[in-house]
Amino acid sequence: MSESKTEENNKKQDPLETKSNESIESTEESSPKEGSKEPSIEEKLKISEDKLLRSLAEIENQRRRFEKEIKDAFEFGSFNFAKESLAILDNLQRAKEAIMNDEKLKKNQDLDKFLENINIIEKDLISIFEKNRIKKIKAHNTKFDPNIHQAMSEIDDEKSEPGTVLQEVQSGYMLGERLLRPALVSVSKKKATKDQGNMDKKVKK
Repeated sequence: MSESKTEENNKKQDPLETKSNESIESTEESSPKEGSKEPSIEEKLKISEDKLLRSLAEIENQRRRFEKEIKDAFEFGSFNFAKESLAILDNLQRAKEAIMNDEKLKKNQDLDKFLENINIIEKDLISIFEKNRIKKIKAHNTKFDPNIHQAMSEIDDEKSEPGTVLQEVQSGYMLGERLLRPALVSVSKKKATKDQGNMDKKVKK
């Protein structure tokens, strides 16, 4: 009889012990497992700071791209306008040359005054160009430069070094550092001797 009571007592658990076991189990369940540790406040701040810096960098890049697009659009528009405006100066200079070479107009007493007015308009137009960074390319008596000059013909000349610009067919212009229009020029070359001419003919044959 006593043995059976002892077995029953052993089967029954102490209430305090049961609660203690439950609290241990709940603690084990609630505590994070190794490898999934929650970031600290410092780590969270660092992550947030990195995201903020990336966002600011992206905003700055977009701002620069936007400014470049505006600048390119403005320069492209002004470039085309400047190039078209050169035709006004070209026509004005052609008209002046035609008037000066006209035999009938040369006898006109008012020709000098008329040419003087044309010269004033020409100077004003050139001044406006220069204020807007449009400058004429120096060509005459300079070394031929394919970046700013375009050769239209070659002229035999023993006095000048080969490749020297002797004539300017049409003036060239720069818009800032950008080529607006190349200067159309005639370039010097050495006159071929008879022996050299014969050699060239033999090579062609």
